[in-house]
Amino acid sequence: MERRDFLRAGVAAAAAAAVPGSRAAADLFPGPLGPADGSFRQADGPIRLNSNENPLGIAPSARMAILEAVGDANRYPGAYARALQERLAAYHRVDRESVVLGNGSTEALQMVVQAVARPGTRLVIPHPTFEHVERYAEPFRLELVKVPLLGDYAHDLERMRDATRRSSRTVLVYICNPNNPTGSLTRSADVDAWIGDAPENVLFLVDEAYWHYTDAPSYTSALRWVQDRTNVVVVRTFSKIYGMAGLRLGYAVAHPETARKVAAYASGSNANVLALAAGDASLEDRPYLRESRRVNDDGKRILEDGLDELGIECIPSHTNFVMYRVEDTNEFRDRMREHDILVGRPFPPMLAYNRTSIGTPDQMHRVVEALHSLRRAGHV
Repeated sequence: MERRDFLRAGVAAAAAAAVPGSRAAADLFPGPLGPADGSFRQADGPIRLNSNENPLGIAPSARMAILEAVGDANRYPGAYARALQERLAAYHRVDRESVVLGNGSTEALQMVVQAVARPGTRLVIPHPTFEHVERYAEPFRLELVKVPLLGDYAHDLERMRDATRRSSRTVLVYICNPNNPTGSLTRSADVDAWIGDAPENVLFLVDEAYWHYTDAPSYTSALRWVQDRTNVVVVRTFSKIYGMAGLRLGYAVAHPETARKVAAYASGSNANVLALAAGDASLEDRPYLRESRRVNDDGKRILEDGLDELGIECIPSHTNFVMYRVEDTNEFRDRMREHDILVGRPFPPMLAYNRTSIGTPDQMHRVVEALHSLRRAGHV
């Protein structure tokens, strides 16, 4: 028996033996490690469309890599971490020293905040956006400037830029592009123009968690800056397109000098062996990435067409979620739960909108059916 088959059989047997009444590993792992037809099995319970997760689960290659890495679970993850850093460096064409791994991209964001947190540091963010950067800044009492989004839901870069001009101390600028929760884009040419003209005291933290989901001509990654400028950090995640939200793996890419300062705030052995193995395998699994994009595009089209049919305003999305008008998002969440569907939380100040993640096409048909039902009852 080959090592891979031995590990697969051993893990399946151990899982079945350890949990009374549990399903065999072949049932728990879809694709090559699960049902013979490769079908995706959703767990019992409501359709979960509230956290922007990939409904397909992790890549088949990642599942196999996890089983193979189980034999090293008793070892610290240093070798796996170095291997993934090298793979990511080659993938992005940067030095290995430019890559900082995190326990999800949220830890990478936290590291950057901690690295610049000094008396007088200012944080400039769009509003609304992903809340974690603001949350990480709270203990340090950073001077916070929130700049409302423009009418097209892009970042108001001019007002954000004005907020940096009024400080000679360190200013951390958070750019989430595509933006969460709106799914909207800010033109990369405008971001680049600001970066190219900014003084060294302005540090750009660019969150590209959803960059895989858009091919808009106006959008390019900010990674082009990290080789030559010390004031740009780009953060990516394995949680979205790679389906690894529960495994917790993300990373920052920056100039080596900046990366060293950021890495000083990483927790020891912050990424575990299984996540690192899965991440390494996922990077090269192009068929899985194509399928994830296809499923997302199909599901998003179903939802957007359904919203259009009902005359419900929605924000054009470049992500794996759509934000649309519902009048009262808390009431809407409760009514969708009655249809066994979980949708997104409130995002002040946009409390008349709901953010719904994209699931499989079948799931999105269920969402549209629920919306029609709510319309007939006079609720949307």
